[in-house]
Amino acid sequence: MSDCLFCKIAAGQISSDIVYSDEQVVAFKDINPQAPVHLLIIPRKHIPNVNSIEEDDRTLIGHIHHIAAKLAKEQGFADDGYRIVVNCGEQGGQTVMHLHFHLLGGRSLGWPPG
Repeated sequence: MSDCLFCKIAAGQISSDIVYSDEQVVAFKDINPQAPVHLLIIPRKHIPNVNSIEEDDRTLIGHIHHIAAKLAKEQGFADDGYRIVVNCGEQGGQTVMHLHFHLLGGRSLGWPPG
């Protein structure tokens, strides 16, 4: 999508603090971190939200979780614990309508969230 912020980041049209990139996903630091480490992991494919995930996207979604675990290990908090958050829709807190996974770690995370 030509006007999607995250599509532009994935395409390299907007700079971001990228920590991981491959042919399927891009991970970068959130500009408004909610934890000592707060990364966003996005598919390069434009998928608006969780409700828009199709059967053919199953492998991609698994890959995103694999990369989240890899990044948690690389950032040094995998053993202590972390959270992966996906917001869906306006009332769910989604502000950019491109599927994205928040990887949060580096401190104790309370429950329930917001």
